[in-house]
Amino acid sequence: MATRTPSRGPQAAADDDPREHVEVGVLLPNGRLAGRRFASRTEAERWARPEDGEQVVEYNLVCDCDM
Repeated sequence: MATRTPSRGPQAAADDDPREHVEVGVLLPNGRLAGRRFASRTEAERWARPEDGEQVVEYNLVCDCDM
């Protein structure tokens, strides 16, 4: 007899929506993102140097667009 994999249902699909995945980064004064990943906003804030013009930013790669 074949086994069935239970359906994840519509809620699981909504939970995995890539439009909801937010990344945290540090924007450098030259307009580029720092070349490293941060596990949390707190980690990025500890690493950034705002006195040098760096900013902690949140972004989504899927929805990233200029309007």
